Amino acid sequence: MFERYDPRNYQIDTELLIEVAVTLGGAVLIALALHWLAMAVLRRVARHSINMVDDAMLARVRKPLRWVMLGIAISAAAHGDALVGDQWDAAARFIMPALIGWLLYASVKGISEGLQRQFDAAADPVALRAQRTRLAILARTVNVAVVIITVSLIMLNIPGVRDIGTAMLASAGLAALAVGAAAQPALKSLIGGLQMALTQPLRIGDMVKLDGEVGRVEEIRMSFVTVRTWDERVLVVPTVRFLEDTFENWSRISEKLTAPVFLHLDPATDVGPIRTEFERFVTAHELYDGRNLALLMTEAYPESIELRLAMSAGTIGDLWTLRCEVREHMLHWLQNNMPGALIRHRLEVEAANARATGG
Repeated sequence: MFERYDPRNYQIDTELLIEVAVTLGGAVLIALALHWLAMAVLRRVARHSINMVDDAMLARVRKPLRWVMLGIAISAAAHGDALVGDQWDAAARFIMPALIGWLLYASVKGISEGLQRQFDAAADPVALRAQRTRLAILARTVNVAVVIITVSLIMLNIPGVRDIGTAMLASAGLAALAVGAAAQPALKSLIGGLQMALTQPLRIGDMVKLDGEVGRVEEIRMSFVTVRTWDERVLVVPTVRFLEDTFENWSRISEKLTAPVFLHLDPATDVGPIRTEFERFVTAHELYDGRNLALLMTEAYPESIELRLAMSAGTIGDLWTLRCEVREHMLHWLQNNMPGALIRHRLEVEAANARATGG
């Protein structure tokens, strides 16, 4: 009824456990030693390199590479030990795809961070925005692909999921239609994000105007773009909106712009002194970049005339400040020097006064 205690069986089990522990322990120690040696060599190479990508990548992959090497070492040890091999083979189908996916994800992150550091050292702000935008979108796309493939490989090792996949392949036509219909929004966003990275109608840091709102592009994702306005609000706009509808990009080529200030004055105004004062003030202003400066009469009505005072500056922010200061200065100058130029709503009473005095 009860098994007789046999010291020999106990001794055999103990020897097997010791053998397994020695095998796994040796594999782990060898993997850790190889990892330390590889990282030491790679860090030495990176120190002598002027490229910033290798430093960022080493910092990112150090930990996942250690676990991948441990997994490979245990797999190698499992081939020589049936007891370890049976247990490890069942777990490795889930562990190894996850570790390799982690390593690839970290590698993309490291390359992205290293390239970003190099781009930040660039002198051209327009080229910097273009490179940052392309890098951000492509890095997210690759990482999404890595995650999807990793999860798919792990799930395919689950018998139930694998059976479902086999059944779906048997009816591939209906499955393709169902998957295509369900994934249409995601695929549209993915294609839109890739198109945004390649064509770059806007980039991170660009100043854009959309539906009357002006702001800086802060983030470009596969499905949406965030734009921060001057009053700190954040507009969340679908990515495809920028590909399908019209919008204004004020810094597509350069931050240097020309913009006007409009003055509406009395038709009897002498424009010459106003032009002279405008040119004097803007030319002496520190924000004026010397490119464009002009005062033109763009409209003439019976009740008023329209003057367009155009000026340029090195950045969009400087141009906005310059326009505000020009507007304030010119109105103040007109009030003090040419008050008759300011429009007043008045009645013509000279004829009535003449008749009243009998003239």
